[in-house]
Amino acid sequence: MALGATVASARALAVESEALRVARQLNQAFIEVTEAVSPSVVVITVVQKPDPAEQEQLREFRKLLPPGVGGNGRDRDDEEPVEGQGSGVIIRSEGYIVTNFHVVEGAEKIRVRLQDGREFKATVRGTHPEADLAVLRLQGTITNLTAARFADSQKVRVGEFAIAVGAPYELDYSVTFGHVSAKGRGNLHGGPLEQDFIQTDAAINFGNSGGPLVNLDGEVIGINSMIRGVGTGISFAIPANQVRQISDRIIAEGTFRRSWLGIAMPSTFEMQKLKNDQPALNRGVLVKSIQPEGPASRSTLEAGDVITAVDGKEVLSRGQLVAEVALKPPGRDVQLDVLREDKRLHVTVRPEPMPEALMAMRPNPHAPVDSPLEPDGAQLRKLTPELAKEFSVKGLSAGVLVTDVAENSLSGVAGLAKGDVITAVNGKAVTTPREFRQALRSSKAKHTKVAVLREGSRTVVSYENHSE
Repeated sequence: MALGATVASARALAVESEALRVARQLNQAFIEVTEAVSPSVVVITVVQKPDPAEQEQLREFRKLLPPGVGGNGRDRDDEEPVEGQGSGVIIRSEGYIVTNFHVVEGAEKIRVRLQDGREFKATVRGTHPEADLAVLRLQGTITNLTAARFADSQKVRVGEFAIAVGAPYELDYSVTFGHVSAKGRGNLHGGPLEQDFIQTDAAINFGNSGGPLVNLDGEVIGINSMIRGVGTGISFAIPANQVRQISDRIIAEGTFRRSWLGIAMPSTFEMQKLKNDQPALNRGVLVKSIQPEGPASRSTLEAGDVITAVDGKEVLSRGQLVAEVALKPPGRDVQLDVLREDKRLHVTVRPEPMPEALMAMRPNPHAPVDSPLEPDGAQLRKLTPELAKEFSVKGLSAGVLVTDVAENSLSGVAGLAKGDVITAVNGKAVTTPREFRQALRSSKAKHTKVAVLREGSRTVVSYENHSE
């Protein structure tokens, strides 16, 4: 009996040992991936000069405030530059960095710091605002840079491990991990400029913008770009294939102009309903209509066709289709695989540059439902007469409108609510989301006081500073 117990105990220890061995192997894998990827990750610091038009509007607004609130409209610090921070990835050893457009937008000066402590000045080689991407070029003597390896994001699988490296909340080279939660997330912004995103539950926060999302092979599968609320575990990355193609074009030409076909497609909701009646739509995208003067109007494509592939690459969602076409050089023929009344056809279309009028319709990056990575959890818009009417704001012509707040976010805990209009931070007037967030980040007070107009009454909410 004692011998049997001993044998059973030995078997249990052997099983436990095997389990621990596997766990330690996984632990070591995360360590090795982090060590391999981190030299390719950079911390980007930008200096932005306040927009002159916004500053003039701010001065005029201050004149309307009661005495002692917000100064006299001519504060010297109106013209002081402000700093922001984000992350980036080395994509070429000669000194090219990819990051988010919203990290460097409006930057007057850019500095890039490597993991080994070296710092470089950087200039913007080119941007693609609609895809939220920018390419930087390091200045000075460039040696011993480690360029990141990029995966084929088409081969990324839902459920696989995903690791994020970046500088959230100015905590440089922080590493978080989770999984790929979904692929092909489209129409996150709304409007005609939709694209696909990789969804992840790896913890992504302000400062991770522009940093990499990598797999267990140490390959970049995406560039972190957006979150849905703070602490929700719902974050989005621009797929590696899009990043690589866009950045290559920017490096070569200094700019990127996306292509289009000039077709209308059903919304995601409409597509879901149609798929119930038309199983073929599970393997393609329906052409709802063709724009009279668009590129597709000069081809044999017809309304009612189902596009299943672009140059042999399968497309399963409208976001995938838009992204594939957008990356094609304008003026070059593209072959579409099409299903038309149970017949399989090949249709040749020559994409053209998207018209400027549509490019100008890029969604406001602070509009709901999603926004560039911000730590406060509030979705904000600059107050306009149209928004004031929509949200029934009376007696105020300038301020920052709160269009949504994540319940457990910094702003939600502080007491900010949907429909509030933020007017000042610690007594200093603010009129744009950027001014509000800059004031919030730069506040040294233990309790930052934010003045708001709520349902016609003025009140104050308080943000607690946990960094003290």
